[in-house]
Parts: sequence; structure tokens; C-alpha cells
Amino acid sequence: MFGEAAKRLQEQHGSRAQYERLAAMGPNQDALSVSEVEFIRWRDSLYLGSVTADGWPYVQHRGGPRGFLRVLDEKTVAFADFAGNKQYITTGNVQTNDRVALFLMDYPNQTRLKLIGHAWIMEPGVDLALEAKVRPENYAAKVERYVVIAVTAYDWNCSQHITPRWTAEEIQAEH
Repeated sequence: MFGEAAKRLQEQHGSRAQYERLAAMGPNQDALSVSEVEFIRWRDSLYLGSVTADGWPYVQHRGGPRGFLRVLDEKTVAFADFAGNKQYITTGNVQTNDRVALFLMDYPNQTRLKLIGHAWIMEPGVDLALEAKVRPENYAAKVERYVVIAVTAYDWNCSQHITPRWTAEEIQAEH
């Protein structure tokens, strides 16, 4: 995920050696491990970054029931994209540039996971086997499409400035 400019800045500020050591830990950086799969299965929302045809970044929130983002295999995730505000910005972006970034947050535990990859959009009725794996059970929202992402890489980000936040459901569970 580090371009040449980022590497130069890391060198300048003394963090390059640390990131080189992390990169040398093995070839599995692009395959989701048990830790990533477990983290993903507990998320009920994510931030999805895409790129406009003009090269501008665009970020949108996606959500659903806990576990709506499904791990299909060690390099593929997918989710049912529910009916929303009908802007279709992310969907349009993916049609012209399939590069995306997913930002997954666990606010109570001050943890975040970033996934980057190539996305494609699948309309309902095209692959019923995939739909059966991805569509959440007992969730009334209308599925407009499915988003499938071939994961290129992932990164656990620094938790230093994540403010702990809890959902009403998490607070209720504590009482």
C-alpha cells in the first residue's frame, strides 16, 4: 500500500524500517487470516472508498445486520447492497475504476481494518449460489445489487485516535 512518496516520508520520519519488517513477515499479507475473518464477521457497517472517473476519491457508508460483509474465501469478500438514496455514485465509480478501499471500524475496541481490492457489481438473479451466501437472513431491506471485492491487500491501522463509541444494542447488552 506504500507508494514511493510514502516510503520517502517514512524514511524521513524514522518509520520506514518498522514497515519494512512488517512487510517481510510473509506472503500472507494479501490473504485474509482467521483474525481478519473473525473481525469482519462482527461488523455491521463499513466505509467504502471508490474513485470517480475524474480521479476524485469518494467515500460512502454501507451497513446492514452484523456480518453483512461476508468472507467468501481468503481473498474475496462480498455484501448485499441495499436500496438507498438512489445516487449510484459508488456503483458508477466501480464501473469505470474497480479499485476500492473498505474501512472497517470496531469503535468499542478501538480497532480498524482496511481492505483494498478490485470490486465488481452483480445484479440480483445473476448468480443465485453467490446470492444465497451473501444475502442476510431475516433482514427486510431490499437488495438492489451485490458488491464483490477481490482483496488485494489489508492493513490493521493504528488505534491511537479512535474514540470509543457503542451502539444502543451494545449498551443494552451490558445492562
